[in-house]
Amino acid sequence: MAKFIIKGGKPLKGEISVSGAKNAALPIIAATLLTNEECTITNVPEIGDVEVMLKIMKKLGAQIDFSNHTLKICNKNVKSWKPDVSLVGQMRASVVLIGALLARFGKAEVHYPGGCLIGARPIDIHIEALANLGAKIKTKGKNYSISLKPPRNKEIILKGVSVTATENLILACSKSPYTNEIRLAAVEPEVEDLISFLQKIGVRIKGRGTHNLLIKGKQKLGRASHKIIPDRIEAATLMILAAVTKSRLKIKNINPEHLDVFIAKIQEAGVSLKQGDDYFIIGPPHKLKAINIKTDAYPGFATDFQAPMAVLLTQAEGISTIFETIFENRLGYIKELTKMGAQAKLKDLHRVEIIGPTKLVGTQINSLDLRAGATVIIAALCAEGISEISNVETVDRGYEEFDKRLIALGADIKRINNSQGKGE
Repeated sequence: MAKFIIKGGKPLKGEISVSGAKNAALPIIAATLLTNEECTITNVPEIGDVEVMLKIMKKLGAQIDFSNHTLKICNKNVKSWKPDVSLVGQMRASVVLIGALLARFGKAEVHYPGGCLIGARPIDIHIEALANLGAKIKTKGKNYSISLKPPRNKEIILKGVSVTATENLILACSKSPYTNEIRLAAVEPEVEDLISFLQKIGVRIKGRGTHNLLIKGKQKLGRASHKIIPDRIEAATLMILAAVTKSRLKIKNINPEHLDVFIAKIQEAGVSLKQGDDYFIIGPPHKLKAINIKTDAYPGFATDFQAPMAVLLTQAEGISTIFETIFENRLGYIKELTKMGAQAKLKDLHRVEIIGPTKLVGTQINSLDLRAGATVIIAALCAEGISEISNVETVDRGYEEFDKRLIALGADIKRINNSQGKGE
């Protein structure tokens, strides 16, 4: 495993651009399976999860050219509906291949997806929704064999708001010439971006941005060029980083409309910011104050925001609370922050109380998952002294060259790989 050695307590300065959204790029890559025409996708982040998804697609038979954040992909030679088991096991978002493969072949054989261990994330909602769509499903251990004829005028009501379940249903309906309806669909910007791409290749979808979607597809879909939206999670992470390190940063390539609730909360906490059309300038806050946070589905406060936000709350005066409503294991990073001196008390699996302001001190900490990894990096840059962060490959999954981009802002970060040897 690789690790970071970080010397904290140093303000950063400069400009940084937000990458394309991981959670938009992955389902859109899967969606290219719906057409045999070449598609061009730009602003694709060069991250670990995208690399894994492209490996899966290539093994299925896709022709791929990926460089400088531009992906050219053609699936005319794809003949397999069985994604590689070992690759699927590395990434949760691989689950969206189910809908795309069902639409293309009428069948899919897939393994239970992998990903971050942030709580129980069963795919039951996907399986039940697909069954209601008319799919026949056989299971053997963690393997699923699914078949589906083009759905005819179905109305599917999701049992809960789920981004990937919504995406799977949209994809599964996208080659059916009949009109199918999805109710209680997720409305995250990443879902809207997928819909935008599908509309470009010829899928007719009404209700974009609402919880009710009407989808009418066709068997032969065309080509498209599409630009991935900015990553709102990375944007929020960088804004928090600027505030807790008392830095002045210009964070570019942002869609401010995707961050309304987040912006309201950090302003409530005392973060100073100036907004442009596609950027924010974060200035050193005069004083941070305690706030309460409750995560929710979009447009609420995203679960992916709360871990880095906890670092900011360690520097805020008073008692703050975080109520994580989505996952039961997403507060595991609190143990790492307490190693650094944070005064944080877990009330239960979903709630934590944070008392601030508290001086953080560098120590040995672990990157538990993708968002927790970014969180401890922020904490290390805020802390006095030197921190050693292990298992940083989790961060590489979702943040493109995070260490190099932060170094360009003045951060003191050294990456050490296994090949360098201990202590080098």
